[in-house]
Amino acid sequence: MTKNLLLDATILLGLAILGVVGYKLAPLLNPKTDVALPLSSCNLSQQACVATLPDGGQIGFSIEPRPIPALKTLQLEANFSGSEVRKVEVDFTGTEMRMGYNRSQLERQSGNDHRFAGQASLPVCITGGMEWEATVLVDTGKALVAVPFRFVTGN
Repeated sequence: MTKNLLLDATILLGLAILGVVGYKLAPLLNPKTDVALPLSSCNLSQQACVATLPDGGQIGFSIEPRPIPALKTLQLEANFSGSEVRKVEVDFTGTEMRMGYNRSQLERQSGNDHRFAGQASLPVCITGGMEWEATVLVDTGKALVAVPFRFVTGN
């Protein structure tokens, strides 16, 4: 009986630890943003896109090459005007199918405080074409702003 009680207590402790770890890691999967801008009507597959930030500044965001392929290295670039920016990340999610955690951090480019660049790649979808949402997460120091854009791969 003592062994069963010890086993039950161990299992409960393990579940409690898993719950705490899950709670602590949840912001990585769904970051809590202060401001979420509406979805842009611009198509990243065709051109660089521009959006206005809450402080009046602008972000220009592009993905190369175009059309945007799966399983190839993508060049990401974000340019800012009229806003101070601390950190920029881009979170990729499938709009109709979850494809796992896929977030890239863009690095500030030397000699240009308003330009951030980095690389990413997208997994392939076995059904062919897939619609993606690239959410640019902009940390201004005062707020975390989410700027969503959409595009399609695999056509």
